[in-house]
Amino acid sequence: MENTIQDTQTSEIKPPIIDVGVIGWMKANLFDGVFNSILTIITLILLYKTVPPLISWAFIDSTWLSTGPECKEATGACWSVITTNYRLILFGLYPYELQWRPLIAVIILIGLLFYSKDRKHWSKYLGYAWIIGLFVMGILMRGGVLWLKSVETSEWGGLPLTLLLSIFGLTVAYPLGVILALGRQSKMTFIKYLCVVYIELIRGVPLISLLFMSSFIFPLFLPEGVTLNNLLRAQVAIILFTAAYVAEVVRGGLQGMSRGQYEAAESMGLNYYLTMRLIILPQALRIVIPPTVSVLISAFKDTSLVVIISLWDLMKTTQTVINDPQWMGFSREAYIFIALLYFLGCFSMSNFSRKLEKELDTGY
Repeated sequence: MENTIQDTQTSEIKPPIIDVGVIGWMKANLFDGVFNSILTIITLILLYKTVPPLISWAFIDSTWLSTGPECKEATGACWSVITTNYRLILFGLYPYELQWRPLIAVIILIGLLFYSKDRKHWSKYLGYAWIIGLFVMGILMRGGVLWLKSVETSEWGGLPLTLLLSIFGLTVAYPLGVILALGRQSKMTFIKYLCVVYIELIRGVPLISLLFMSSFIFPLFLPEGVTLNNLLRAQVAIILFTAAYVAEVVRGGLQGMSRGQYEAAESMGLNYYLTMRLIILPQALRIVIPPTVSVLISAFKDTSLVVIISLWDLMKTTQTVINDPQWMGFSREAYIFIALLYFLGCFSMSNFSRKLEKELDTGY
């Protein structure tokens, strides 16, 4: 009898109904309280007020193949400022009939970057491919070899110039930053304080100051008749600036290594060079992947500052287009296009960083 009553009571107790699917997710994440419900409703209202007009402006009422005066009569975005002037924006003052050369150079560079993002492809043959690819790119951009007409670096501009400044700058700045970090950790007093002075001095001034100094002040100290290319001076300034920030990030990773790692290396009879190369640096650099990539992304965006020293990067070519009387008033569309290009570059670096962290299983 008692068992029967217990079974009856048990059968009457039903488990709580748990919402699943979209409705359950919305209740759990968007309407799980009064405050969150109010925020959700306000957000939905704002999206309703902004998204449809934005879509209408950007796509429905926009113009893609028209002149400047025709764009001024339209109510939507004037993407014609891009479709009409894309060659000037992307290649700057590079001779119009020779712009196939920087186009091929950019394709080679992007192809090498895309192929190199997979760690399975990292080998000595990839290094050879980079050397050959960069050599071919230099010949295409500069010319003066075989049947290729020579083009001065003052005529380089647009996307090729931005990519060259950023990629070469980051490639050289990273190992230089590692060396500076090791120097700051050195027990040799002169080397240590030399690196400290350099890092703190460079980090204490903005990049724009270094660009001005490299372009207008540094040439005053050169012997008479000796000149350095303006592009080369800007590249050196970017390298020196980025290396100082990379050095501090790497130093943080070195300080994060426990004393036991060094003692284990000493017990194995490893000298300083082998200890750093085989034990300390691989672990330290793996730990600081996220902040290092943040520094590199910032350096990539900072290449836009070369516009102040009259280098025709993407920002300079874009400003030239929107200063044309025919296209005045359409700066929004032009800057959205440039922002998209920069976003693709930064997102690619960030995505590679996350993939590298996952493959190395950093646990951070």
